[in-house]
Amino acid sequence: MEFNLYYWHWLIFGAALIICEIFIPSFTIFWFGLAGVLVSLCLFVMPGMAIQWQLLLWGLFSTFFAIFWFRYMKPRMTDNTKAGIAREAVIGESGLVIREPLAGTRGAVRFATPLFGAEEWPFLCDEDVAVGERVFVADISGNTLIVSKRNGTSKT
Repeated sequence: MEFNLYYWHWLIFGAALIICEIFIPSFTIFWFGLAGVLVSLCLFVMPGMAIQWQLLLWGLFSTFFAIFWFRYMKPRMTDNTKAGIAREAVIGESGLVIREPLAGTRGAVRFATPLFGAEEWPFLCDEDVAVGERVFVADISGNTLIVSKRNGTSKT
């Protein structure tokens, strides 16, 4: 008994995977579904294609889309700027110095609870600080925190 896959099999398979992405929001299943839709288009144009070639095409398309997404598109979609964050929500938060600011360079401070998705932030400080000291956010300047050794707000 011979089993034939037709273009509409691949179309339904691809659409089902794309719909599954709604329930499993990892944005990886989508690419396998899109590959299935492309195989259905290839099979529509070349209806006599062997099942081995169909599976090979699906694997190649899936691999291409997944690599394209994770290597090129996803890194470009993350917002590395901290512009537009609520200044008041950050002022007074405390963190530990993990890298001292040296001449002309910024230090780094780590927070126990991430501030707007980042556990570590670059900082500037008017005072001398050492690694392991607790500092408090006094202000924000672009993507850099201005910190001090004393907490000027009621937050701890």
